[in-house]
Amino acid sequence: MSNSTNSARQRITGLLDEKSFMEIGALVTARSTDFDLSQSETPSDGVITGYGLIDGNLVYVYSQDAAVLSGTIGEMHSKKIAAVYDMAMKMGAPVIGLIDCAGMRLQESIDALQGVGEIYAKQAAASGVIPQISAIFGFCGGGLAVVPALSDFAFLEKDQGRMFVNSPNAIKGNHIGKCDTASAKYQAGNNGCIDGVGTTEEILAAIRELVCVIPGNNAEFGRKEETADDPNRICENLAGCKEDARLLLTHISDGNLFIEAKKDYAKNMVTGFIKLNGITVGAVANAAAVFDEKGEKAESYDAVLTARGCSKAAEFINFCDAFDIPVLSLTNVEGFSATECSEKNLAKAMARMTSAFAGANVPKVNIITGNAYGSAYVMMNSKSIGADLVYAWEGSKISMMDAAQAAKIMYDGQSAEVIAAKTKAYEQLQSSVQTAARRGQVDLIIKPEDTRKYAAAAFEMLYTKGAGEPVRKHMAK
Repeated sequence: MSNSTNSARQRITGLLDEKSFMEIGALVTARSTDFDLSQSETPSDGVITGYGLIDGNLVYVYSQDAAVLSGTIGEMHSKKIAAVYDMAMKMGAPVIGLIDCAGMRLQESIDALQGVGEIYAKQAAASGVIPQISAIFGFCGGGLAVVPALSDFAFLEKDQGRMFVNSPNAIKGNHIGKCDTASAKYQAGNNGCIDGVGTTEEILAAIRELVCVIPGNNAEFGRKEETADDPNRICENLAGCKEDARLLLTHISDGNLFIEAKKDYAKNMVTGFIKLNGITVGAVANAAAVFDEKGEKAESYDAVLTARGCSKAAEFINFCDAFDIPVLSLTNVEGFSATECSEKNLAKAMARMTSAFAGANVPKVNIITGNAYGSAYVMMNSKSIGADLVYAWEGSKISMMDAAQAAKIMYDGQSAEVIAAKTKAYEQLQSSVQTAARRGQVDLIIKPEDTRKYAAAAFEMLYTKGAGEPVRKHMAK
């Protein structure tokens, strides 16, 4: 057995619980004999398929074998992957694809094209029914780049993983030395598909962790497990995490577990999973900074909505809604990105995110941690678009805009003294979180350190939330 074949099997071994893998279709080989294929050995036709367990959770797996015709997709190769999807759909379990593929098999041309189409169709049919996870360890190019893009979560090996539609040298004016557009770093930061980059071991560990927090299918009504962490635990110094939502979410989660999605893409919008009193919750949060391990500010962002950030949030919310995962939003936003590029894409992206929040039937809780200004705040899971409960930190602000800016607009041409007085009045009358609470837009004003307690209690109360009108058995007399 070649080293690459070993890699294909070793990835499965490293992913699944010990001795739990059961192979399916091990004796399948290529049928085509055109262009000297009959002279080639094609064990398993270049893809190992089967099922196994991850921490006791049933999953279905396919792992492409680059030792067999470079892992290219042919007729039988694709049929094996399609069969895995069929079985996973019947059993209600996730599909995990370990990708190492040089593309479609030229020798099988039309059959290969048909096979790739069958894979696309299975992925589309499984979307919103069972979770789909992909991990790229070698090549994933051309039309095959759609496979991780159709998946709910995707990972990319940092050194050997290559994802591309067009190879870098095929892009006019570019070459690998100038910009390696197929590299893990470039793709993770730009294509909006990649959830994490790392070594093979790190990726397999990340997939195991992910499978253990999300439901296996859309009929499980989310996921809830026992926890030893006190739901009323006080989170000291949480106010200092306001700018970096990643830290904030980590602190309030059971066991400080936060699994971030699309971590290197649109970093000013944070998405990922936390646990609150055993319930898996999807989190969507504005971020203005990233702090390093020393507590130093490593990166800073404007507190605004961007096209990439809104699209990232919309996709994540839709996943949560499909799999009955409650959604928690942390709002700290002051407006919209003001660039020429944003003007081309932002309105549509904002519409997607607004629609996702408003249309989601799962429990929805919003916590305002800083400034909540204008329609950007409204889009971030406000009560007016359907949040079940809205909490606000002490000292937070809800307003059309910054008080000083509002006063300058309303009293343009007036003296500095007048504008200063009107700024103070606007701050008290229209920017105060107390004003929003009196109007019912905020349910409760809380201390930052109590965030976990109130969030956990909210989702416990909302756990049995149903969609639509209740079924009536008796009419009122």
